[in-house]
Amino acid sequence: MYALRIAGIALLLIATIIVAQPAAATADASRAASAFIQKLGSEAVRELTDPTVPQSERDVRFRRLLVDRFDMPAISKFVLGRYWRSTNEPQRAEFQRLFVDFIVGSYSVRFSEYLGEGVQVTGSRAEDGGTVLVHSRIDMPSSDDIRVDWLLRRANDEFAIIDIIVEDVSMDVTHRSQFASLIHDRGGVSGLIEALRTKTLQSAESSTR
Repeated sequence: MYALRIAGIALLLIATIIVAQPAAATADASRAASAFIQKLGSEAVRELTDPTVPQSERDVRFRRLLVDRFDMPAISKFVLGRYWRSTNEPQRAEFQRLFVDFIVGSYSVRFSEYLGEGVQVTGSRAEDGGTVLVHSRIDMPSSDDIRVDWLLRRANDEFAIIDIIVEDVSMDVTHRSQFASLIHDRGGVSGLIEALRTKTLQSAESSTR
């Protein structure tokens, strides 16, 4: 009986350690993800909101932030949805390049405005699939604060952003719906790519005026 009791206690301790280790790892990941977003917010405020920096330079900085801090290949694949499978490698490569151009043209100025007085992380939690959701608040100088959630996952020992949810609206889902409509209206992914090419050219022309 004594041996059985010892064995039972040992098994209980092992089970406790097994459960505690994933919990500790999850807490560490949440803290690291929160620190990543807080640092990113400070970096973005410094890089993108300086009024003395020309908008063209801010666009360059915003593009660098996208490429370095966001998992743009994964986001590009998600927003194409089921149409991704019907594309070939050259189409995928061009779409990913044009999608980055589209985000820069659509959000560079807006993102700078959204930053307001900076990003304040308010919490985080681990999600399924090894992702972490970081909650934050952006203090706006002339309006109500904005709630922004950041969905991250680890990539090569670094975190990468895979979605931004502004006031419960996912940017990825919004773009997926928008692009699905364009694909339908323009007869396929080739039509979407052509529309993005046109928009990129228009943005480039307007920036040089």
